[in-house]
Amino acid sequence: MRPPLQTADRLLSVLQSFDREHPEWGVSDVAKEFGLDKSVAQRLLAALAYRGFLVSDPRSRRYRLGPAVWHLAHGWERDGGLARLVGPPLQVLAADTGVSTLFAVPDGIHMRCVASAEGAEGPLRVDGLAGELYPAHAGATSRAYFGMLAPRDRAALLYTRPMARFSERTIVEPAALEERFAEVRRDGHAYSEGEYDPDTAALAVPVAVGRRAVGTLSLVASTDALRFRRAELVGPLLRGAVELGRLLTPRRPGPAAGGR
Repeated sequence: MRPPLQTADRLLSVLQSFDREHPEWGVSDVAKEFGLDKSVAQRLLAALAYRGFLVSDPRSRRYRLGPAVWHLAHGWERDGGLARLVGPPLQVLAADTGVSTLFAVPDGIHMRCVASAEGAEGPLRVDGLAGELYPAHAGATSRAYFGMLAPRDRAALLYTRPMARFSERTIVEPAALEERFAEVRRDGHAYSEGEYDPDTAALAVPVAVGRRAVGTLSLVASTDALRFRRAELVGPLLRGAVELGRLLTPRRPGPAAGGR
């Protein structure tokens, strides 16, 4: 389908090209990537920089993402855009499994619940789960994400500060924690009982965009309700994570209109 506004499509295509693999671009790079004249590439980059979506390094003359991107992303998530996006798949998973479901994203040394859906047992919290913080070292919801980080990155976050015990099952020894984090990469999921909330069990999997974990999808219930269903629930949980990853992946239309 041909985009309705060629210039707008070019601008958005260039903006989307900035990612972890390509954190910065120069004029020549953009011109080559999108099949544009250098003068056109320069005008596109300058327009994005003028509005704060990019910033340029005066020495290298290369561009990186600017503060306007952060303001948009921050507003979208904090004002409920992310919760509304992931809400329907969470409701489907909760209805299919009968277990309360939540989606959490990293927030410093915690995972923060963005959205949740109640299972057949009803709410686990009187005031709901949205906004609750889960410590990186306690529970499957956090372990499914932090277990996917590089060991050096994880160590810098976790082991440079005291780790609180929330119950007798909370693990605070680095060596023991690393064994549990390794299980996430090996098994593709994490399971916990009473590590954060003494009366709650959780089964969680990473949610990925491309090859990068961006959050976790969890099933949470009383220990008795979840323990014996763990094996049967892994499959539906993994499929739910794939659906969330698809929803969170930006559309990449390829070279901008008018390019090669």
